[in-house]
Amino acid sequence: MQIEVKATKREVQGTGASRRLRRAGRVPGILYGGESQPQAIEFDHNDLWQHLRKEAFYSSVLNLNLDGAKQMCLLRDVQRHPFRQLILHVDFQRIDATHKIHQKVPLHFINGDVAPGVKLHGGMVQHVTNEVDVKCLPADLPEFIEVDLKDMDAGHSIHMSGLKLPAGVEIVHHGEGDPVVATVVVRGGGAASEETTEGPAETQITTEKKPAEKK
Repeated sequence: MQIEVKATKREVQGTGASRRLRRAGRVPGILYGGESQPQAIEFDHNDLWQHLRKEAFYSSVLNLNLDGAKQMCLLRDVQRHPFRQLILHVDFQRIDATHKIHQKVPLHFINGDVAPGVKLHGGMVQHVTNEVDVKCLPADLPEFIEVDLKDMDAGHSIHMSGLKLPAGVEIVHHGEGDPVVATVVVRGGGAASEETTEGPAETQITTEKKPAEKK
């Protein structure tokens, strides 16, 4: 999906100037990264607000139309008013089509209602992770990664290593282990013990000897 957002260069900076921009229905922002110097920019508030309502805007390569000159970038930060529907500031990062990027991508879970653990055993799907950090070229960046739950039985889990990734995309995981993405939890209990151990459980049998009877 090609998403274009329009912006203009912002000549006047500072707290007072930003307040005047917001009163005029504009949003101050910054464009940084690459070989160029950071550029102060501004947006029409209503236009930017409509973009920010779409999930894909947060995880897609964007075409920033800056006074007629287009360049690829990623949305990196959004500052919002604590209770008003008001965007205070936005940050965008320039990217190069020939260099890999890091970006968080949302997970879309499907077929949870037909999973055996839900349909046959009355379990409930629990989404442990809703997004993952990926690394890829800008052209390969997916809007989302689909997680199919149709084969999940009660007590089973899908781990990050089991996700089906588009070509050219790899997951960047910070930390140890293989995090759980989704699991089917049964009522009155939790996930099966097989998900909390690395191998099949071993049963330890202890034989207690009775004291010898006195003759």
